[in-house]
This record gives sequence, C-alpha cells and structure tokens, in this order.
Amino acid sequence: MGEAPLMVGVSGLRGIVGRSLTSEVAVRYAQTVGAWLAEQSPAPAVVVARDGRAGGDAIYADAIEGLLDAGVDVFEADVCMTPTVGVIVDELNLAGGVMVTASHNPQQWNGLKVIRGSEDGACAPDAEAAAAIVDRFNSGLSASGSKGKPKRLDFDPSARHTERVVGHLGRLGRSFRVVVDSVNASGRIASPMLMSALGCELVRHLGSDDSGIFPHTPEPTRDNLSGKGGLCDVVAEIGADVGFAQDPDADRLAIVDENGAYIGEELTLALCAVSVLEAVKPEAGTPMLCTNLSTSRMIDDVAARYGAKVVRSAVGEANVVEAMKRLKREGKTVVLGGEGNGGVIWPEVTYVRDSLSAMALVLSLMARTGKRLSDLVADVPAYAIVKRKQPLARKEDAVPALERVASAYADQRVDRQDGVRVDFDADRSWVHVRASNTEPILRLIAEAPTAERAESLLDEVHRLVDAG
Repeated sequence: MGEAPLMVGVSGLRGIVGRSLTSEVAVRYAQTVGAWLAEQSPAPAVVVARDGRAGGDAIYADAIEGLLDAGVDVFEADVCMTPTVGVIVDELNLAGGVMVTASHNPQQWNGLKVIRGSEDGACAPDAEAAAAIVDRFNSGLSASGSKGKPKRLDFDPSARHTERVVGHLGRLGRSFRVVVDSVNASGRIASPMLMSALGCELVRHLGSDDSGIFPHTPEPTRDNLSGKGGLCDVVAEIGADVGFAQDPDADRLAIVDENGAYIGEELTLALCAVSVLEAVKPEAGTPMLCTNLSTSRMIDDVAARYGAKVVRSAVGEANVVEAMKRLKREGKTVVLGGEGNGGVIWPEVTYVRDSLSAMALVLSLMARTGKRLSDLVADVPAYAIVKRKQPLARKEDAVPALERVASAYADQRVDRQDGVRVDFDADRSWVHVRASNTEPILRLIAEAPTAERAESLLDEVHRLVDAG
C-alpha cells in the first residue's frame, strides 16, 4: 500500500495527514458524502465532530467545507465521541453524521467516518451504501450546491449522550473508584460526566488534557496500557475498583481489573452481555445477542447461561447492526450487539459501538452482584485466541483456499457468510478464515480452551491453504 496509504472502504477514509490525507482529499470525500446524502434526502442536515487528536481541527474544517459545498446543512459538535454522533443524529433526526477520526491509528493518521441516519436508529453505512460512497469518491465527481454556514448545536452533545445512557440504566446504588484512560482524545469529555452521573468516583483520569497528543500508542491493548504510569500500573497502585481504556474516538473499550490485570477486549462484550441479560424480564421473549464470526465464543457460553441466543454476522460493525435490526423487525428481543475488539452496541442508547454504554453496563453489573471485577471475569469460561496472517499472491487465490478448508471440515458446523468459520462443538473450539478487505492476505483466527489446541487448528488450516 506504500509508505503513506490512503485507505478508502467500508470504515470510511483514513490516511497520513499532509501526505495521503491532504486538505483536497478531505474536502472531496466530504463532498462525496454530502452528495450521496442529498440523493437520500431532499434537504439533508449533518452533524460533524472530531476525535480531538492534534491537528484534527484542520481536517474538521475541510469536512465542513466539503459538506457545505454539496449543499448540506451542517451542525458543528467539535470534539466528541463517535457514538455521540450517532446519538445526535437520532435526537435531531438528521440525514447523517461525519466523524473526523482515524480510530485507533497512530498520531499522524486521521480520516473521516460516516454515520447514516435511519428511522430505526443511526448506524454505520451498510456494505451497499459504503460501496456507493467509495465508487463516487473514486470516480472523481465533484459536488455543487448552495453553500451556507455551519451552525453550532444549542446543547452539549457529550452531556446529552451521558443523559441517554444513565436514563436507561439509572444510578448504581453504590460507588466505585474508577480510573479512565482517554488518551487525550474524545472520551475525556464524556467519561467524567458519566462517572459523576452514576455516583462513581473518578479517582484518576489519564489522558484527560486537550492537547490531542496521545500519551501512548492509542489502541487499548495490553502492551499499550502496561508499564510505569500506564492504566494497569495506576489501578493497582491506588487500589481502584476498575480501569477503563478508550481509543481516540471512544467506540472501543478495554478493561483492567482491581489487581491491575488487563482482561482483554474480548471480555468487554461478554461482561456487558451478562449485565444486560441479568436485567431482561422473562416475558420479553428469548433475548438475542449479535456479534461477528471472529468474536470469542465466550458470548455463546454467557447466552446459554441465560437462555439467550447468539446470531453471528460477517465481520464489521455495519454487518452486526444489520443483523440486530433485521431480528428486531422480525419481532425478536435484541438486547445487545458488538465485536470482540471492545466494541459494544447497546441499542437502547445507539446502534454505534459505544465505550460509554460499555463502562456503564460493567459498573452496573458490579453494583448488582457485589462482586469484584476479577470474580466476574472468573465466572466466564476462558479460551485462548490465536491469530495469524497468510500472504496471498492474488486475492482470487482465496477462493480455492477457502473451498479446501470448508471441504476438509464438512462434517463439522460450517458458516460461509464471511470466508469460512468452522465450529468444533465437541471441544468448544473454532477457526475462522477470511480474505482481508484491505490487504492481500488471509486472516486466520482460532479459539480453543487451550492455546495448544488453537495453534494446532491453525497449523491444520495453514496446510490446507498451502495445499493449492
């Protein structure tokens, strides 16, 4: 992809500022989004926000300019979380939203992410809509309209988001000592509001200034949260009850227990599922949980405990949301969705992955059960996940490789909606093989009760892939 790639796809646009992501590119992409929205709505209005990373104000201004060029009315939200954009689109019944963010990418990156308004809840564009935006952008067609001026929101978007979460959850009934790491980005605003509203004490807020300079690599992984002064260290040192880590646009959440142990992003969704399922009333019908094919089967174990069902979709937030909405239209009780990267979708608040909802649900679970976080984690069956990449000479080579994998395990439970996922129910293990959307590689993921079994599964799959 080169040293300065411009990535345009289902997740929006991302590039390195001043190199692949220039002012001209940002304006043109925003024009494209505006023109696309104008085709969906006769008088589209959009909210625009940014994740607060340093230098993002210039791309933010470019996005506003491009949307105005396309004849779209623009509301400015300035620095706030990606899920907050979803909340505002719903509250104001807007055509959509544009978030200036590169998610967990490093400091020099930025981009634009689209939220689409919908009668049944704002969300990321589905595959068809995303493809239409990409095709229009790649065609180089410019947009033209009557250029107006942006308007400021007459309320605090972060406060409105917080009110929505607490309104559905209520106060906890007990207080916890919490540490949050917001990497000096968008989560720094709403997180203190949430803790105060829930009656918790934010004893330390790491990454809480407005510099937009990430104090560490921003993806909330174990390595990035460890070491002197890191979230894991601070939680243990001051005896906090829990630590939460957000990525720059705060749609993902990682959790640290009271001992300072990083418990992994996969457990974020599992713990939130427990929290929601414990509160579901029996007369509501069978609770449904939605996730993607590459997410841990911990959620299946949690669902079985509460008589719930899990529906899996192709990888990608938009695909999970599409499954959630489809089930809801069918009259099903859809209580939660999400992905194993710490992205939790609580439809009561928004159909966008939301770290604010995730923090609230985990704290609520701790309050209701009276258990420490480490004890709650111990209640969830543990698995080992192993991930590998396999180079492809050509993307077309993935097709015969996937066929060989599916054929070899035809006597097991096979899912073909996104590559090949094979479940080995006898020993609670699975493997998922799919072609990357952005690189000439196959992604291979295996999960099993032991790391040895997971590695063994991937060794088998490697041999099948290489057999061609």
